[in-house]
Amino acid sequence: MKRPTSYDPDAIRRFLQILVNCDRVFKQFRTGFLGKASPVHFFWGSFDLAVTRFSGRRAPRHPGGVPNLPDAVAHEAYSHEESSAGFWPGSGAVDYPAFYSYAYPEPAGFRAMKIHPDAAFFSETLGEFILPYDAVRTAADPDRAWLDFLQGTYDAAAISAKWDRDALECDLGQPGVVRQV
Repeated sequence: MKRPTSYDPDAIRRFLQILVNCDRVFKQFRTGFLGKASPVHFFWGSFDLAVTRFSGRRAPRHPGGVPNLPDAVAHEAYSHEESSAGFWPGSGAVDYPAFYSYAYPEPAGFRAMKIHPDAAFFSETLGEFILPYDAVRTAADPDRAWLDFLQGTYDAAAISAKWDRDALECDLGQPGVVRQV
């Protein structure tokens, strides 16, 4: 029988506030894209909040082998080219809270792109860009730092993979407000 464990209510409140802010900024970022995009979504297995943009083109079949993810799910999840970004509280290879961004399939030149803010880097271990949460939290304008990371990593994916950006992008709008087309 499992015994109840304790938790720190203050830590839970802080984590919830981070998720609320992540949701707000992800929804803002999402308004600059006309193509297919996921809603902001929470992955309970890895405990991260993410948003994904799709190019509209099919991707090569994912090889599978993702820990704790059945290959059939990976094949469906990565069936089309994507640029995905999220917030993760950390563990394993990155044991601190961080924002991340990756492209699937990873286009040639993607990992060599210069991303802002300066604290962002490409993790060879994870195969994705990482921006430590503390770099955003302590920035003069946290929303701007975070949006720069989101836009910069998306730009890196879209440029490297030669997405049809004229058809997929628009100016940032207001979350929840339908834009005039």
